[in-house]
Amino acid sequence: MKKIGFLSFGHWTPSPQSQTRSAGDTLLQSIELAVAAEELGADGAYFRVHHFARQLASPFPLLAAVGARTSRIEIGTAVIDMRYENPLYMAEDAGSADLIAGGRLQLGISRGSPEQVIDGWRYFGYQPAEGADDADMGRRHAEVFLDLLRGEGFAKPNPHPMFPNPPGLLRLEPHSDGLRERIWWGAGSNATAVWAARLGMNLQSSTLKNDETGEAFHVQQAAQIRAYRAAWKEAGHAREPCVSVSRSIFALMDDRDRAYFGRGGESEDQIGFIDPQTRAIFGRSYAAEPDVLIEQLRNDEAITEADTLLLTIPNQLGVAYCAHAIEAILKHVAPALGWR
Repeated sequence: MKKIGFLSFGHWTPSPQSQTRSAGDTLLQSIELAVAAEELGADGAYFRVHHFARQLASPFPLLAAVGARTSRIEIGTAVIDMRYENPLYMAEDAGSADLIAGGRLQLGISRGSPEQVIDGWRYFGYQPAEGADDADMGRRHAEVFLDLLRGEGFAKPNPHPMFPNPPGLLRLEPHSDGLRERIWWGAGSNATAVWAARLGMNLQSSTLKNDETGEAFHVQQAAQIRAYRAAWKEAGHAREPCVSVSRSIFALMDDRDRAYFGRGGESEDQIGFIDPQTRAIFGRSYAAEPDVLIEQLRNDEAITEADTLLLTIPNQLGVAYCAHAIEAILKHVAPALGWR
């Protein structure tokens, strides 16, 4: 395991039991947690994107703010739903945030998952082309975005511009060199993982994927990662790919941990349907004393296959508790898994 970061869904609720009761609470606490995680030695701060929900949505102001407050930690998403995105505007936003962060962005993108409203992307002004569905549209938006990040000119300049232009066709600005190689695809199936490899994207695999074989979640996820790496090698890309998996993992260090997570309610994989046609498998959570956790995680085949582990954190419990949960893993579990 080369890197360990955290992943926040950025929930908020007006409930008095929550430490994040507004969007402002969630945004500001996300910045503070990234700062704390960097001080603890974590490698990444990642944020989920959901529309029409009391969760983090528009990611680039947050990513830019985290980039301005930190100096080392990687900053990313897991994932941006490309069905909702204008690839050109997104390329400008991403370039700006990456330059502010000094080239530390790690953008996870995807065709998206079921959202809070029906066909929410229609409200953003998008609809699939004739003969295509929303997943096709999301992948098409991703392909356009990747092409733009190459930084090549494509737009014919005005012969009488307000300001002088460089010679040739114009590209979107600001452009950040190297960002194209730091784009990750959140794959829900083996086929989309292979597709991502062919396009030269890194792979993000979460605690949810299509149930393609009926095997345990971590076994299916490990097979997905191996299929991705084989496709990457076949495509002949010059660099080595990166692969991340996310997990809910809690070391039971004190009475708070045991009260929150010590009951083992999600210690087995779950089966469900993300839409009427797609049977999905949801990976288990881990919560135990450090020595037990180490043995459990060593038996997780997908964690063994991946380069990066993202710890999903309960952001509504507040910055101090989430920092404690991250620190417990980094100090008492991660070294035994080969981290650092």
